[in-house]
Amino acid sequence: MPGAVTILKKVYLDQDTIPGKTIMDHQDCIAPENQLLQAVFEGTAKETGRAFFEALVKHLCRALDTYGAWVTEFREPGRRLEAIAFWLGDGYVADYAYEISGTPCEPVIETKDLFHVPDRVVELYPRDPDLSGIGAVSYMGVPLLDLDERILGHLAVLDTRPMPRDPEKLSVFRIFAARAAAELRRIRAEERIREREQKLTRLLNSAMDAVIELDRHLSVVILNRAAEKLFRCDGVAMAGKPFRPYLSRGSHRKLSRLVAELQSRPAGRQHFWIADGFQGRTSGGTEFPAEATLSRVEMERETFFTLIMRDVNDRLEAERRIQSLRSEAEYLKEEIRGLTKFDEIVGRSDPICDVLRSVDQVAPTDASVLISGESGTGKELFARAVHAASVRGSRPLIKVNCAAIPASLMESEFFGHEAGAFTGATQKREGRFALADGGTIFLDEIGDLPMALQVKLLRVLQEGEFEPVGSSRTRRVDVRVIAATNRDLDKLMGEGRFRVDLYFRLNVFPIRIPPLRDRRDDIPLLADHFLERFSKKLDRHFTPLSGQDRCRLEAYDWPGNVRELQNVIERAVIVSTGTRLDLDRAFPQGSDEPAPAPRPTEGKICTAAEMQALERRNMVLALESTGWQISGKKGAAHLLGLKPTTLSSRIKALGIRRPA
Repeated sequence: MPGAVTILKKVYLDQDTIPGKTIMDHQDCIAPENQLLQAVFEGTAKETGRAFFEALVKHLCRALDTYGAWVTEFREPGRRLEAIAFWLGDGYVADYAYEISGTPCEPVIETKDLFHVPDRVVELYPRDPDLSGIGAVSYMGVPLLDLDERILGHLAVLDTRPMPRDPEKLSVFRIFAARAAAELRRIRAEERIREREQKLTRLLNSAMDAVIELDRHLSVVILNRAAEKLFRCDGVAMAGKPFRPYLSRGSHRKLSRLVAELQSRPAGRQHFWIADGFQGRTSGGTEFPAEATLSRVEMERETFFTLIMRDVNDRLEAERRIQSLRSEAEYLKEEIRGLTKFDEIVGRSDPICDVLRSVDQVAPTDASVLISGESGTGKELFARAVHAASVRGSRPLIKVNCAAIPASLMESEFFGHEAGAFTGATQKREGRFALADGGTIFLDEIGDLPMALQVKLLRVLQEGEFEPVGSSRTRRVDVRVIAATNRDLDKLMGEGRFRVDLYFRLNVFPIRIPPLRDRRDDIPLLADHFLERFSKKLDRHFTPLSGQDRCRLEAYDWPGNVRELQNVIERAVIVSTGTRLDLDRAFPQGSDEPAPAPRPTEGKICTAAEMQALERRNMVLALESTGWQISGKKGAAHLLGLKPTTLSSRIKALGIRRPA
């Protein structure tokens, strides 16, 4: 068979030497071995880019009489081939991509040479998921190489019949593989040029400084967005116009002098840093001082100058503003630290203050913390407070709810797994301990942790190491553990359902969150907080809670604690029709109606503390109903039948304060 160059010459010569005729008019003049090449050549000669590849696979498939043909790009990460064009049967296949492992395309990429399977390709490559579905019998592929022999992709054909080795077809196949590689190289070169141009444009337009390119006559060639903003002009309108109007008279003379000096400087030193800068001028005539640099460059025998300017006033003003904001931020931080270190936690009762002191003490350490308390008391909130106030505060806080994860998946959730470790583990996955490395992990509902996993958790706490599921590799982590539970761990240990050694590892610093009934003084504060939050969320306006509403909320036992209070207030905001909060419809159905205030029952002797609480609530109710007026006919003293001086004395003794 003639060589590839001879065949190409033959095609062109036939077309040029037969007057008034085309190649297609003289099929009888062309040798059969050249007609394959002619068919593919004519189908692709006028196309470039993606259209070329689509035409190539279609006409190559028909010329070689195969069932399918495709051209791909090789992606090194993941060792994948992504089809640029794929013709199969009588149409194109869209978005076709696959990993080369276990496919006949793998030898093409590995050996960088033509690979031919004339028969029984499915038997040779049973792991290829697509061959048997297509009914493939034979395959031929050739790599597409860059100039440095790097793999760009490959060209391949397959058939549902045997494909004996045919030197003529192989030659045609190689010729158009070379053409495909050249086109792919051209496309990639264009993409790199476009990418570089886009990067340069983005870089130029993202620059803070004004960048102006001038020609040898000091007329504007191009400028960036910062220059448009600085001179308050339109860049397109400025192009081709003299730059003289945008400098003061003295600065323009200075620029002309520096340009002349630059042209006399040797190559490599044709640039200036102009410390004293120029006096710029906006399109409106406003002048401003600017630092500047000037450089000279030659391009295609043309001389250009790049002028970079920065408004000094803007810089000084920005520096002053930054310093002012820093001072303000420091002041506000000090104010916040003075008010509270835990701005998410609402409460000022003695029990909650004791908890906050405990948080403040343990946060700077790396000690394990065990937070206990009834459901709804906000254990996670206090865990976040410990983490935020610790040296690990800038690192992640990873939460795991031990009661919400199935026991069969919990080990994988904790420690991660390798690909293939169990059914469904199709890829490697990091566990929660690995994600929390350097930070804190919060194990909520620790009392529900299975015994088998308690042993492995104990090892992490003791040794700081574990093995992912399906791996023999030991990983080390630096993780602080905060655990929480609403269960009685002492009882669980007695029943053999919680390890004693794990308990003492977790219980280095215990924190008990008091139930809401033990911190009733915080109920009005929390109610106000939730009312404000949900009013903003639903864009509603409500008058403040009345004294009767506050007493009613304080008298209720709140078995669901803060979470239940939050739900009640949100429900009240939703169902209320006016500006006054309707608590009647918000309390749980079937719950005991909360009384406005506890009253002594017949035959029961009240303690001094109970009497003092009753007196205090009664005074607060009277003060709120009179707008905190003490004396006068409309004052609380008159309402209570007390002298104003007596009432003032009792207010001070009971620590009653008017809310802000």
